[in-house]
Amino acid sequence: MRYFGKKDLFTVGKYLGTIMQGVGFVVALPMIVALIYGEGNFTGFLIPSFISLSLGTLLKRYSPEACNIRLKHGMVVACLAWLWAALIGSLIMILVLEIDFLNAFFENMSAWTGSGLTIFSDVESLPASILFLRSLEQWIGGLGVVIVVIGILIRPGTAASRLYKSEAREERIKPSIANTVKTIWWIYLTYTFLGIVLYGLTGMPLFDAVNNTLTNLSTGGMSIKNQNIGYYQNPAVYMITILLMLIGGTSFLVHYQAIKGRFMDVLHDIQLQTTFVFIGLFTILAVYVGGIAPLESIYHVVSALSCTGSNIDSAARMIAWPAYFKVILITCMIIGMAAGSTTGAVKIIRVITVLRGVYWDIMRIITPEGSVIPKKISGRSVSDTEIKEAGSYISLYLVLLIFTWSVLIIYGYDPLNSLFEAASAQGNVGLSMGITSFTLPPVPKMALIISMWLGRLEIIPVLVLIRSFLEIFKFQ
Repeated sequence: MRYFGKKDLFTVGKYLGTIMQGVGFVVALPMIVALIYGEGNFTGFLIPSFISLSLGTLLKRYSPEACNIRLKHGMVVACLAWLWAALIGSLIMILVLEIDFLNAFFENMSAWTGSGLTIFSDVESLPASILFLRSLEQWIGGLGVVIVVIGILIRPGTAASRLYKSEAREERIKPSIANTVKTIWWIYLTYTFLGIVLYGLTGMPLFDAVNNTLTNLSTGGMSIKNQNIGYYQNPAVYMITILLMLIGGTSFLVHYQAIKGRFMDVLHDIQLQTTFVFIGLFTILAVYVGGIAPLESIYHVVSALSCTGSNIDSAARMIAWPAYFKVILITCMIIGMAAGSTTGAVKIIRVITVLRGVYWDIMRIITPEGSVIPKKISGRSVSDTEIKEAGSYISLYLVLLIFTWSVLIIYGYDPLNSLFEAASAQGNVGLSMGITSFTLPPVPKMALIISMWLGRLEIIPVLVLIRSFLEIFKFQ
C-alpha cells in the first residue's frame, strides 16, 4: 500500500505555490530600504523575487483545483516552504554580496528560522537593505512562513487547518483557524509598533528601532550591530529588549487573554508561571554560583530561554564565560519558553508534561491498587498518549542534538562550546561561542543548517517529508 504517491505531489504543489508567491513578495520589500539609502542593488532583489512569484504561480496554475489536503501534505508543504524561503534569500545575498551559496544559505536559514547565528563577523559593513532583509525574514519566520500565508492568501477551511498544524501549532484563540491566525497577526503587529516606539523613546535611530524590534520580538536575535544590543550601552534599551523577548516567548493565547482583560487566566497559565520560575532560578544560580553580574545574568537567561539569542557581551567575553554559566544557558536553550509563541526548542509544556507523567507514575505505584489518579495540567485532562508523545519528542530532540554536537567535536571544536553551539542552532537561539563563522568547514556548517531546519519544524514534519519522498521514488 502506497501512503504518498505522485497525485499527492499535485496537492503539495498547489499550496507550496501559494507560499512561494508570498515569499516572492516578502523578499522584494527590502528594495524600499535600498531606495531610501540610495543603494543600487535592485536587481539582486528583483530576480529572486520574480523567480519565486513566477514558479509559485505556475505551480498553482497546473495543480488540480480539487485537492483534498491532509496533515501529511501540510507537513511536506511546511518543510519545503522553509527550504524555498532560505533558497530565495540566499540567491539575493549571492547577487548582492557576491558570497558563496553555502554561506548565503546558512545565513538565510538562520534568519528565516529565527536562529540568529550569523556567518558575518562585520554586519555593520552590510548594505542596509540586506540588514533589513535578515530582520524581515526573522519577523516573518517568528510567526511561521506557512502561518503568515494562511493569514493573507489562503481561504478559511480545512486547508488552513491542516497547514496550521503542519508548523507544530495546536492552540486556537478563535473557533476557526483563519480567525485565530488573523488575531495572532494583529497582536504581533501591535507589539511590533509598541517595540519601535519604546526603542525610539530611548533615542535609538528609527532604522535601528525597526530592526531591533523585528528581531527581538520574533525571538530571532540577529542584530544589525557587531556587538548586538550591547552596542547601545544603555540599560533602558536592555530592559526593553528583555520585555520584547519575554513577549515573543509567551503564548499568543496568553496575550489575547491579557488584551481581553482576563488577567486571572493569564496569571494561572502554567507555562508563564514556569517561565518566571526558571528565569528566577537560573538567574540566581548564574549570579551566586557562576559569578556573573545580575543584569548580564538575567539578560542572557531570558535571551536563551526565549530562544532569542540577543546578547550584551562581546564575543570574546562570551567565550570566556565560566563553564557553569554556559551549562545554565545550554539548559535554557534546550527547554525554551511557551508553545504557541515565536520561541524554539523543546517548549516548557512538554517538559511539564513529562515531569508530571513521572510524578503520576510514582503515585500510581504508591497508592492503593485501583485508585484513580487525576491527570490534569492547569485544569485540562492529559492523556497517556500526550505524555508519551512529549517524552518521545524530547528523546528524539536530544538524539539529534547529540548528532550535531558530535559533528562539531569531530572537527576539533571544544566539547562544551560545541554543545553550546549545537543547542543554540537546534533551539533556534543564536547565542554563539564563536564556532559559527564564514570559514566554518562545509560539513559542520551543513549540520548546523539541518539542525536549525529540524528545530524550527519540530522534527516530525521532516521525517514525514523523507518518508514521503522515499515512497514516491520506491525506496522502501
